Amino acid sequence: MIVNECYRLYFIIRVMFNYGLIEYIPTDKLILPLRIWCKLLFLISNKRKRLLFGERLRLALQELGPVWIKFGQMLSTRRDIFPSLIADQLAILQDQVKPCNGILMRTYIEQIMGQPLEIWFDDFQEQPLASASISQVHSAKLKKNGEEVIIKIIRPDILPIIKADIRLMYRLAKLIPKFFLHGNKLRSVEVVVEYEKIIYNELNLLREMSNTIQFRRNFKNSSILYIPKVYPDYCNKNMMVMERINGVSVNNLVSLQRQGTDMKLLAERGLQIFFIQIFRDSFFHGDMHPGNIFVNCENPSNPKYISIDFGIVGSLSKEDKYYLAANFIAFLNRDYRKVAELHVSSGWTPPSTDIGDFEGAIRTVFEPLFERTLENISFSNVLLNLFSTARHFNMEVQPQLVLLQKSLLYVEGMVRQLYPKLDLWKTVKPFLEKWLKEQTSISFFLRTLKTKAPYWIEKIPEIPGLIYDILSNYRILHQTIDHLTVELNIHRVKQRKVWFLLGIGFFLIFIGVFLLVQNMKMLNFCFILIGLISWIFGWKKII
Repeated sequence: MIVNECYRLYFIIRVMFNYGLIEYIPTDKLILPLRIWCKLLFLISNKRKRLLFGERLRLALQELGPVWIKFGQMLSTRRDIFPSLIADQLAILQDQVKPCNGILMRTYIEQIMGQPLEIWFDDFQEQPLASASISQVHSAKLKKNGEEVIIKIIRPDILPIIKADIRLMYRLAKLIPKFFLHGNKLRSVEVVVEYEKIIYNELNLLREMSNTIQFRRNFKNSSILYIPKVYPDYCNKNMMVMERINGVSVNNLVSLQRQGTDMKLLAERGLQIFFIQIFRDSFFHGDMHPGNIFVNCENPSNPKYISIDFGIVGSLSKEDKYYLAANFIAFLNRDYRKVAELHVSSGWTPPSTDIGDFEGAIRTVFEPLFERTLENISFSNVLLNLFSTARHFNMEVQPQLVLLQKSLLYVEGMVRQLYPKLDLWKTVKPFLEKWLKEQTSISFFLRTLKTKAPYWIEKIPEIPGLIYDILSNYRILHQTIDHLTVELNIHRVKQRKVWFLLGIGFFLIFIGVFLLVQNMKMLNFCFILIGLISWIFGWKKII
């Protein structure tokens, strides 16, 4: 383990030198001689000096392998930490992973199933259909009915690599604040913790299976989106079996256009599907890059999407949905005060936020955007600018909104590629206005009542007991308050007596000292004695 970790560390440092990333470490203290010594040790000369830092970082992560590619993809969503020039480069990271040997994967599947592969499947193809960072996909047919399926398997060699690389990530994360100026602002350890959680979730294919079943249920009989069927009897933590789909990749524009696909309708439906996931279902695909989206072109004038790979999903609360929709509408109406008020009332920014100052900051950022036509204003950029502005007013990072922004970035890029002239805001605004109106409609109230009624009816028999408990607790609370009130009044009376005795004592001692000065020794002695007695009684009551 230690040898493997040392080798990985050597490899990481070598790649960092090769792409000139070490040059961005400040040269103060002992860093410069250390850098020179390491450069001689690794015998590397930087050949990519002309590239920007974001490009160097992307290429370096691709060379480091699948774990780091996935890490870079996650970092691209943290635009609250990284500038756009870096985040945009990381967002285009693609899995370019050499597949595992097909014979090895066959053996691994048999090990997982506990029986020869031929018992369960026919026509298993050892050549994979696709190979990603942590899994790869093979085609086959079910033995029992001959249905074509795909088998998704976690790469058998990936877990030790992930564990070793995550350990190194933690060590490097702890060093960043020491070597980089303002390194604490990067919250490097927090980022690694977030990544560790994401990648271990993706290693469990049972989670992806349940997400896929949920999406299929949400879009059952939909005319615009198809979710492949899953076969739970064949699924476990390391393997998932699902229906094989036939479609054209959404980024294969040449093929889509050759088949006469209605590109405008396809782009509009892409937006529609995403906003349905958010506002109707509160359950959205968190990894909607083109590799996971296909198009069924059997009827080109009525195209239908096919979506796969639900390892990463997001959800929004009712409050998040309302404030998100209301923010978009307020932005379109240039009602910046409403945007500021929504952020405070939603709890995204502290209640102490100065609404006037916040409104002014938002206006400063967004007014220049309206110099362009709406069709050229990006959804994701609006959210990014809004969150960046709110961060100066102590807005806490909302993880669910960061994932939403990443997905919106993918969707927006996809629909603009399909139909560049599409006005995103014109397409979505009616949907948002209709949804907001429905939230306060009588029909929505009745639907909510219908949904909640069985739960309330179930609780009706418990109501008398709950009322009795409330009244009993109220009586006990009232008695406790009365008792405390009496105690407090007694304490106040005692306090008055104490301060009276201390005051009298102080006055008498003062008179005694005055008489002492006037050589009236007998009276002096009496006044001081009485004063001391008053003080003693006063302090006794305090104690």
